Amino acid sequence: MSPELANQIAAGEVVERPASIVKELVENALDARASRITIWVEAGGKRLVAVEDDGEGMSPGDVTLALERHATSKIAEAADLAAISTRGFRGEALPSMASVSRLRLRSRTEHDEHATEALVEAGVTVAVRAAGGAVGTRVEAADLFFNLPARRKFLKSDAAESAQVSRVVTQLALASPMVGLSLRSGERWVLRCPPAKDLAERFHQLYGERTDLVRVDKRAGGLHLVGYVASLTDQGPIRGPQNVFVNGRIVKDRTIAHAVADAYSVATIKVRSPEVHLFLEVPADRVDVNVHPTKSEVRFLEQSLVHEIVRRALADALGRERATEWHLRPTRADEGAPSPRPIPEVFDAGSTGRWAASVAAFGRPTTAEPPRAPGDEEPAASRRDGQPTLSPMVPLGQFRDTFIIAVDQEGVAIIDQHVAHERVLFERVMQRLVAGGLESQRLLDPLLVELPDAQRRVLLARRGELERFGFEIEEFGGESLRVSALPALLRAGECEAALRAMSEDLEGLESGAPVDEALRRIAATTACHSAVRAHDPLSIEQMRHILDELKQTAYSTVCPHGRPVVLRLTRREIEKNFQRI
Repeated sequence: MSPELANQIAAGEVVERPASIVKELVENALDARASRITIWVEAGGKRLVAVEDDGEGMSPGDVTLALERHATSKIAEAADLAAISTRGFRGEALPSMASVSRLRLRSRTEHDEHATEALVEAGVTVAVRAAGGAVGTRVEAADLFFNLPARRKFLKSDAAESAQVSRVVTQLALASPMVGLSLRSGERWVLRCPPAKDLAERFHQLYGERTDLVRVDKRAGGLHLVGYVASLTDQGPIRGPQNVFVNGRIVKDRTIAHAVADAYSVATIKVRSPEVHLFLEVPADRVDVNVHPTKSEVRFLEQSLVHEIVRRALADALGRERATEWHLRPTRADEGAPSPRPIPEVFDAGSTGRWAASVAAFGRPTTAEPPRAPGDEEPAASRRDGQPTLSPMVPLGQFRDTFIIAVDQEGVAIIDQHVAHERVLFERVMQRLVAGGLESQRLLDPLLVELPDAQRRVLLARRGELERFGFEIEEFGGESLRVSALPALLRAGECEAALRAMSEDLEGLESGAPVDEALRRIAATTACHSAVRAHDPLSIEQMRHILDELKQTAYSTVCPHGRPVVLRLTRREIEKNFQRI
């Protein structure tokens, strides 16, 4: 096999598309300690990819050697593979891209009087000569796959390839915040990021102000994890971008992906693939990056430790999440003055006993201490079991018997009474399950519930899990299920609706889904059907009880089904609208 053919075969693994070339060249520039890197692409990179840096550069001998396969100055001996700290190390990228394009490589070190330029076409060196140039390196790869029409026809449109290049450069910019990166596509500058002092500044350069993301920062077990993740209350797309970096290298790792999903599943059963930007620093000798030619996969020496640290870091960050803020827009004079309207039942002091049983089931009183004056409230950073909680809120009343209006030192809050109570009951149910099981109430007259065959079979298959909640069910012939016992917190009138909802939730689970996932779904449905509902009038004592209990929950911003619990109007927003600041 000729060297040219070998390089073309290797290029199939390393150079998939123009974005692959950009990634490899920028990583080489970062290894050369560049402080500024500029990328140009034309026709999505199919016509031209050029990367220029102000790094250390290469000597004339290294310029020629760099075009040979597996010729690398980054790995001197086999022992170096045990702790790789550079982004490149295989020595395949330059010869691979030179074999499928028309490559021009120009480089100069600070000790050389002039730069050295090499011209390569389809893997064959055409010329090596002296040239003018600043300290650093410039690589141009033109006419990608011009000698491999079968590969070129699989490239996407110019716009699609440009989007891939932009995505890769954005990831590289995130990974190296103190390096300036610029991307020009055709006649347009797509990205211009000057050097930043830290990750937070670079993140703001790329994404602007993102109030829908939560900061993550955790050190444990010799590992350090920082980044940003989607808040629980984010109502954006279910699937968001997931940028995961290990020692500055963008990777796709199942261990981390599973830990992310696990952290969100504890707070809510809402299925989602949330937006995350995570940066994990691991000692080089505890991670293997020599797994795939594109270096996009890694293996961890302590996989379970990495999973647990990522899961706990996200769980802690989501537990500290703030309630969603909303903003007032003052009415302009030309919009016309609004006519006054009464707000029905805002200070209604009616009471209801429909959910008293659910409180009694957990041994908690339905009344609380007398209301505290706003000036006498506890510190906002009150905690329970080390978990941050909401600051204490004083209820004022209800709006349309559905939303609790409350105040605290930070502003005004509107709480959906149903989802708030659902959040409280969900956590109480899960606590009881850990301790053993829920109290059950036997029915003098068993209930018959008719369900479609598929849903009936799902419930019967999960009979063991349902028994832990206090349900006792059995087949009764035809399409009927016989229910002889219910959880103590669930009213008989809600039984049929709860079982139908559970069957739908459990039907969506895969047959081999873990028991814990099934338990969370049953707990969420049980809590939902046991909680106070919209349009239920509450007394001030009952409102205070819900708020006090909500304050103690770990994830007080969303219900287990992912709906927001609290909307907050901050003190600053109020003062701004009254022109006090």
